[in-house]
Amino acid sequence: PAILISFVPATLEIIAVTLLAPRLLHISTIDAAVLGAILGAVSAAIIVPKMLHLMEAGYGQKNKIPQMILAGASLDDIYVIVLFTSFLSLAMGEGFKSSQLLRIPASIVTGLIIGLIIGYLLVQLFKRIHMRDTVKVLLILGLSFLLMGLEQTINRAFPFSGFLAVMAVGGAILKSYEILAKRITGKFSKIWVAAELILFVMLGSAVDIGHMRGAGLSAVILILAALLCRSIGVMICLIRTPLNRKERAFCIIASLPKATVQAAIGAVPLAYGLSSGNIILMISVLSILISAPLGAVGIQLSYTKLLECSSVKSAKHPLSSRMPASVSEKSDQT
Repeated sequence: PAILISFVPATLEIIAVTLLAPRLLHISTIDAAVLGAILGAVSAAIIVPKMLHLMEAGYGQKNKIPQMILAGASLDDIYVIVLFTSFLSLAMGEGFKSSQLLRIPASIVTGLIIGLIIGYLLVQLFKRIHMRDTVKVLLILGLSFLLMGLEQTINRAFPFSGFLAVMAVGGAILKSYEILAKRITGKFSKIWVAAELILFVMLGSAVDIGHMRGAGLSAVILILAALLCRSIGVMICLIRTPLNRKERAFCIIASLPKATVQAAIGAVPLAYGLSSGNIILMISVLSILISAPLGAVGIQLSYTKLLECSSVKSAKHPLSSRMPASVSEKSDQT
């Protein structure tokens, strides 16, 4: 279902916006498709830390729900951004290039392969050369930033997903060197305490509330209708899966937040001189203000009620599953 979640909900959402936006906002169909592609992406900045916390605390591990949502969200962003590029080219009169669609599977494959290779090489390095866990964490962190920056540098000439590569690095380390993976998880959790604050401050600074002037009821209706179609798409993806009703409801809630992609590309159509650029930017900002808190708060309030916890200790104290400082300190000495 992770593969289906990566494109079915987004596709239904894009179709809904493409059909409804011309009637509600009085824009052209192709401009509506561009808007749909912007709104179709979920926010990795919100979903990833939430799912990592659930994995650490032991929630939803029976059916690997956090892992499924995490994988689906990362692929979803790639799929939507490629469609956005294609629709924007059509809107600018440049025509549609079928080769752009091939970048979706190419980005996935190259990202996973490069990430797995780097992860395997890191494991071999850590086994042969002794170093403190703190140094290992810094090395992994530095390579992760390098992979994300590499995507921005080579993506036009060579399809590559830095986000998937980083995930593959972690997966390779967990698979090949599980003891180390569990040790460094505690250190990454400490780094995340500060990184989370920086992330959301930067995300908030990217949202210009001034663009909300003129947003009326039609805009709100469009966004809610798009979220409804996305929710239907998630339900379709989970047909014939072992998930119960509560778990399916959680998957729907986890698919709602939008922020990162909308803040990054919401102003691109306006910059390219698209006639509906102002409207598209306004709807992008409004979608963040509506869906980001709705999804983030929804996940936070619902996961203990909708997901089963594999650890009694974690169920009582969700944060207690993090590695004690004493363990991390001892690991530095090994």
